Amino acid sequence: MQDKIAGFLNEYQQLLQDLSNPAVFSQSQKLKELSRRKKELEPLVALGQAYQKIQQKTTEAESLLGQEKDQEILILAKQDLEEGRKQLFELEEKIKLALIPHDPNDPKNIILEIRAGTGGEEASLFAAELLRMYSRYAEKQGWQLEEISRALSEEGGLKEMVLKISGEGVFGKMKYESGTHRVQRVPITEVKGRLHTSTATVAVLPEAEEIDIEIKPEDLEMTTCRSSGAGGQHVNKTDSAVRLVHKPSGLAVECQDERSQHKNREKALSVLRSRLYAQKMEKQHQELANIRSSQVGTGERAEKIRTYNFPQDRVTDHRLGENFSNIPGIMDGGIGKMIEQLILQDQAQKLAGQ
Repeated sequence: MQDKIAGFLNEYQQLLQDLSNPAVFSQSQKLKELSRRKKELEPLVALGQAYQKIQQKTTEAESLLGQEKDQEILILAKQDLEEGRKQLFELEEKIKLALIPHDPNDPKNIILEIRAGTGGEEASLFAAELLRMYSRYAEKQGWQLEEISRALSEEGGLKEMVLKISGEGVFGKMKYESGTHRVQRVPITEVKGRLHTSTATVAVLPEAEEIDIEIKPEDLEMTTCRSSGAGGQHVNKTDSAVRLVHKPSGLAVECQDERSQHKNREKALSVLRSRLYAQKMEKQHQELANIRSSQVGTGERAEKIRTYNFPQDRVTDHRLGENFSNIPGIMDGGIGKMIEQLILQDQAQKLAGQ
């Protein structure tokens, strides 16, 4: 433990020196990376310094026990030693937890994709409810939502939605929502009262920056068309909708949310960059949970991370193996407790693997 503490304390001191170097100020990207790492290390440095301070007191108490003859001082020294060892153990556990490698994508904004899976119109209606659930959760976290594209079903459900969520540590929390979500309930249109099972898929992609993924202009094919929608003076009058095709990968992205063709192109490019980044991660780290293809599966009922059973007022998270009640509250954005437990489970698994 002492070697680990010395390691990150030395790294922190080196960061301070680098950040005080005038030459770094002219390198915006390096300055950003150094500042980010410094912020990451600060809580760990505080724990390490506290550990060293208590360790020194504990060493002094041990020394007194071997030399002191006064019984009152010996009693105090024993108390200090016991308390010091207890504090050192608690700090060691905290340091071990803090030393768990952090996902570098955790602080990033996300591209959230929700799609209806199996179950017809009921799946589309459930996808729309998931959208509302995440929108309400994002509002409670103080995050910002920006719609990129939307495709509605005939009955007002959601075939597909792509949006960007911006804020502090969005990916670090939302990445646990990736996968197939299953709903069990009696649809409004079901006259015989039969229970139906439907699914919707969710993909959470870390927003990729230009430094993460370089897209060459010659690799892009862009087509434009008139936006479709519910109406308005700009709908069907200007070729503002944009479709980008990345020729090397074959990935295609459409965006028609904005009235400006330029803004739609920028949004589409952001989504494309994030999807390419997810592909890159998939090739490099097959085990990562934010690989897009493994997140969403095929949308079949058997592939699920969570089941929402409305008749029994029960939400089951299959990764935690736990049930949660109060579906109305959960669908109103009350998913914080589940996400917190998933984070703790993830940390425990990583800690066990250290």
